[in-house]
Amino acid sequence: MKLFVQIPCLNEEQTLPLVLESIPREIPGVDEIRVLVIDDGSTDRTAEVARSYGAEVLRHPRTMGLARSFRDGVDHALAHGADIVVNTDGDNQYPQERIADLVWPVIAGEADVVIGDRQTSTIAHFSPFKKAMQRFGSRVVSFAAGTDLPDAASGFRAYSRAALLRLNVVTQFSYCMETIIQAGNKRLAITSLQIVTNPKTRESRLFSHQWQHMYLSGRAISRSYLMYRPNVILGWIGVPMLVAGLVPFVRFLVYWFMGDGAGHIQSLIFGTAMLVGALLTFALLVIVDLQRTNRILLEETLERLKALQYDDGREVVRRAEELAASEAVAP
Repeated sequence: MKLFVQIPCLNEEQTLPLVLESIPREIPGVDEIRVLVIDDGSTDRTAEVARSYGAEVLRHPRTMGLARSFRDGVDHALAHGADIVVNTDGDNQYPQERIADLVWPVIAGEADVVIGDRQTSTIAHFSPFKKAMQRFGSRVVSFAAGTDLPDAASGFRAYSRAALLRLNVVTQFSYCMETIIQAGNKRLAITSLQIVTNPKTRESRLFSHQWQHMYLSGRAISRSYLMYRPNVILGWIGVPMLVAGLVPFVRFLVYWFMGDGAGHIQSLIFGTAMLVGALLTFALLVIVDLQRTNRILLEETLERLKALQYDDGREVVRRAEELAASEAVAP
């Protein structure tokens, strides 16, 4: 079994050695551990530091963002035969020595995705407001995914190969929320592992302030939820509009049969408007449901294509490694 530990980095020259030094070299049940650093357009010596520790480096010529770095790292890992991919950060926030515990549920076949629970309520440098927002955000994501996760924003994760073949990252901000909602709606097994984070080394580079993070996270959650549960959103819009239209409409009819309908024409107008709105909402619901069916078929096709692509790549890599090994032992 081959494990890739991928580390998206942006100017992590100072902290990256701490991460690379603490990654375990042997894990029970894992035959090979490879470390991949995704250098997202760093202007310092991040790439040189990574190579000096024996890590593979995948470099972006310019900053592409965390989601793209994650996706490119996963593509590289799968193409080179990864059975499990662990994602961690270059700022040494996460305890790399817990990687063995993180991947064990995947090795044992008990989970497709394992997320490190930072126990945010105990993190000293988190303000009370940030702790409250972390809890609220995790509950929203858990509801959207149909699961129960205490720390949905954690980037310390392990994914099985099968899970990564089924997940598709389309957001430009962060993969964290999106992959959880996708995994939950695709009925992948998700679990969490309690961890204790390392002392803070720097401020986040993913966002400039907390409000921006809340806005971008909310947008990513809403988009992902609409992709998989449009019937819930449109149902909550259409049903109240239907009720709001029927009540004044029935009221007008009652007065009409009583011979006093002309004095309540405003009820007819309002009721008709609400009923038309409800009709349009339900018509849109039919359209998005058909689109959802089409998207599911496309995702299944994409999953098969990725399996063919990466399995072919894995076979090429395997043959190249066997050839290199045979040449190394040849007299």
